[in-house]
This record gives sequence, C-alpha cells and structure tokens, in this order.
Amino acid sequence: MSPMPSHDSLLTPTRLGALTLRNRIVMSPMTRTRATFDHVPTELMVDYYRQRASAGLIITECAMVAPKASAFITDPGIYSDEQVAQWRKVTDAVHAEGGLIALQIWHPGRAAHPFNNDGAETVSSTDRAIKDDGIPTLQGTVPQVAPRRLRLDELPGIVAQFRAAAVNAQRAGFDAVQVHGAHGYLIDQFLRDSVNDRQDEYGGSIENRARLLFEIVDAVIEVYGADRVGLRISPLVAYNDISDSDPVALVRYVAEQFEARGAAFFELRHNQFDDAAERELAQLARGILKRVPLLLNGGYTREAGEADIASGVADAIVYGKPYIANPDLVERFALRAPLNDVDFSKLYAGGASGYVDYPRLSASAAAVTADATA
Repeated sequence: MSPMPSHDSLLTPTRLGALTLRNRIVMSPMTRTRATFDHVPTELMVDYYRQRASAGLIITECAMVAPKASAFITDPGIYSDEQVAQWRKVTDAVHAEGGLIALQIWHPGRAAHPFNNDGAETVSSTDRAIKDDGIPTLQGTVPQVAPRRLRLDELPGIVAQFRAAAVNAQRAGFDAVQVHGAHGYLIDQFLRDSVNDRQDEYGGSIENRARLLFEIVDAVIEVYGADRVGLRISPLVAYNDISDSDPVALVRYVAEQFEARGAAFFELRHNQFDDAAERELAQLARGILKRVPLLLNGGYTREAGEADIASGVADAIVYGKPYIANPDLVERFALRAPLNDVDFSKLYAGGASGYVDYPRLSASAAAVTADATA
C-alpha cells in the first residue's frame, strides 16, 4: 500500500483520554443485526470488525446492558459470559491488527417491544408510546406499545445494569466504553423534555433530566476510569419521536458536566454536519470542552472532515455509512480513492452478503486494471 500523506489532518494521530489513535477517523456505532437470537456476537462480527481495524477507533454497535432490553431482534448483548467470550474474539481480532475498539452500551427504554423481549414490559421516563410507523418484531411490524413509567426505586437498578455492562466490557478486552445517550433511547428519554414528563427529581430542569445520565456515567467511570469513558448525545435528532425545547441549554449542561469529569470523548451526533443549528451546537460544545476531545458525526465527507479537524472544531470525525461498504476507509481517504456504494437492501438482512464481502481497495484497483487492459 502507498504511504499515507502526512499533511492530511484526518490522518494525524491524536489522544482520546487514555487512548492514542493513529488517525482521527472513528468508525461509528451502527446496528447491523448479525448476532444470534440469544444476542451473542457471531464469527461474522469478528470478521466485520477485524476488516475495519485501521480506523483510529472503532465504536461498536450498541450492546444490551440487560436481558429482555432490546429494540431489535438479533442485536448483541454484554450481560452473559457467552457474550463476553464472543466479544473477546472481536477485541482480540481488532487488537491483532493494531486497532482500538470501544463498546457502546445501551438500554432502549420505550423503543423496545414485548415481542422482541419474551413478553417483557417496556419501560421509560414516561408512559407515552412512540408515535411512528411501527417496529419490526418476530411477529412482523407492529405498533409501538405504551411503556410503564419507571419508579424511583427502579432507577438504581438501571444504573447497576450499566455498571455491570462496563465490568463485562472490561472482561471482554474493550479499550473503552461509550454510554449511548442519543437517538431517543432510555437515557435520551430522560434527557429531552418532549418525552420526559416526570414531576420528581428526574424530571423538569435539565439538571434533573440529566441526573440518570450522570449516575450511569459515574458508575461506568468507577469501572473504567474517566479517561476510557465516552458519551454520545443527539440533541437535534428526532429519531424515535423525540425533541427538546432548548437544545442549547441541554448541550451546555451535559458538556460542562462531562468536561468536569475529564472523560475520554464527547460525541455529538448530527443530522447533517453543515446544518446551521447543528454547527451552533458544535461550536458551543467546542468552547466548553478543553480537556475532553469532541467528536462530530453526521454525513461527513472526507473533505468536510478534513476541514473541521484543521480548523479545530473537532478532534476526530465519526463516519458511519462510508464504513458499511468500505472496510479500508482510512486507506481510501489517504489515496483519494473512490468509495464503494452501500447495498442498503443488505443492512439488516443477516449473513455475510453486504456485511463482510465488500471489496477492499486492492481488489478494486485490480479490477480497474483488468478492465483497462481487457
């Protein structure tokens, strides 16, 4: 492979807490539903993450912190010994290639469905259901169900589930963990006020709405240390029927609290990197975060990522869709090579097709050469 041009800002090393990244290209967490029905990572997943190990950091798809707490059907968990053993194969494979990998830990809250969780009830900050087109289940696509509002005495149990997940992530060899506070899942259902309608100490003010988040973050820090714990929030993303009346106040408070803890990285998940409102929030977070690196994620091209790293707006850029079809994305960016197109029909289809069979640059180059000389 040709040497990478050293002047490219995306290709320069950086530190995220205790982690030294060889480049500033981070693979986004993306659910791909390739685990077993018992939520155990598969050998295909080992290969998938190994292929992408040249990223500065891989953040895995979200992993369930407890049984019967899934929004999907074949997503992985991190609550059993069998899951830990299989995740260890993933981390060993990535480390063998010189890569770094963090586990994203998650609870879906009201985005779950009893049909996907052996009949278990759905819980949330509220008792109001998601209003959308339904959720895929083993019995087909069905309407979302109204959750049960979590009682105060149940919240320490949720925190304990995240702490146990962090312990298991450490056993599985992950370099760091990311707490998933985005996309309308349980933590976000407490954070954002279109969903959180509580009248107790976990509702109302942003300090109250963020209480569960930071109880979880602090519990995870007890396990990993602050310099190996990241956070993802998405204050303007409406996925799972959620919004907030004052996203500026939300980002300011959460960023200040995360900065005070000296954590590893803070990821802002955007709808689109060049949206004016999203840029305002990124600049706000940048002004607050001095010790904690800022990661931005939202439809970035190589050129846009280079610009935001070079200008200092972001410390690293998180790429999602490009990594689906381009396991060698770092090499393609370095060589200004064309990207493979994503086969969207295979995103959640199961099996190897559209998952671990996208051609690498060497194979693509060989094909182009063969065509040119035919």
